[in-house]
Amino acid sequence: MARAGIYKSEVVRARDNLLAQGRYPSIDAIRGELGNTGSKGTIHRYLKEIEEEEGGSTGAQVAVSEAIQDLSARLAERLHQEADQHMAALTDKHKAEIAALNDAMAALRNEGESFRGQAERLTIELAAEKATHANTLATLQDERIARAQMAQRIQDMEGQLAKEETHRLSLEEKHQHARDALEHFRSAAKEQREQDQRQFEQQIQYLQGELRSAKDTVNAKQQELIRSHEDNARLSSEQAHLRSELHRLETEVRPLRTAREQLAVSALQNQQLTEHLAQTTARCDKLLQERQDGAQKLQEATQAGYRLEAELAAARAVLASHEQILQRLTVSQVSATKGSGQRKGAAENQESLFDPEK
Repeated sequence: MARAGIYKSEVVRARDNLLAQGRYPSIDAIRGELGNTGSKGTIHRYLKEIEEEEGGSTGAQVAVSEAIQDLSARLAERLHQEADQHMAALTDKHKAEIAALNDAMAALRNEGESFRGQAERLTIELAAEKATHANTLATLQDERIARAQMAQRIQDMEGQLAKEETHRLSLEEKHQHARDALEHFRSAAKEQREQDQRQFEQQIQYLQGELRSAKDTVNAKQQELIRSHEDNARLSSEQAHLRSELHRLETEVRPLRTAREQLAVSALQNQQLTEHLAQTTARCDKLLQERQDGAQKLQEATQAGYRLEAELAAARAVLASHEQILQRLTVSQVSATKGSGQRKGAAENQESLFDPEK
């Protein structure tokens, strides 16, 4: 809480402190240095007394009218108030601009972090898609190898089946030739017996002479017939063997048919895997494009952040220049308090500040 009254010594001490700091000892500055205590009239009265004492102690007796002193004090006070107001306005403006720039930079940093997170997520998804793509390629390669092996096995089995079929046809042809030969022999024997029977009575005498040779011929024919029967039995056995072999081949062909059906299923799976591979490749391309877009957006956000930092640095430079201008004004006001001759020069300098031509 502010005190009711102040002492002249306190005003002197506050004025000396302000001068030591390079600040102009105005009424408001002294009152602020005293903790916002004391009335402005009292402070002004003490300041006038202090200036008169300093003027009397130095021996510089200059006749200055009361009106000029009052004008000088009011001009100095007005200049300081306007400078304080201008400085406060500039400070508020720059603080608002700095706050806006900080908010924009924070938003850009958040957006950059979001872009970085999205880029990392896209990188992880791309790695997963690449792994899936590699697994799909490996599965497709295994299916192709299995398909080639199955096709080679089917081709070998078909070649073996063709050979067995050729062998069976050859055996059937041989068997048919044997049956034809036996049938021909039987027909010939039958014709021969009929001819012998017709000629028996006519050649009874002749046959009696050649009965032995005829018996030998018959024996030979019987031996040939026996051999023919043996060949027929052998051919029948071979036919039975061929039939069993054909049954075995048909049994082996059944797995081949099943394998052919499995090969068709594998071909369908291969087609599905190829389509899935195409979809995976398209998704990989899309993820790469999204990653490039995210990197471009991140670069643009970074450049915008750099621009905002440059603008912030420029704003700080402007603020520093305004502070230097205010400090120069304060120094000029401080120098105006030293001596009456110096007060007149300060008044002229202050008037030149309000006069654009000067």
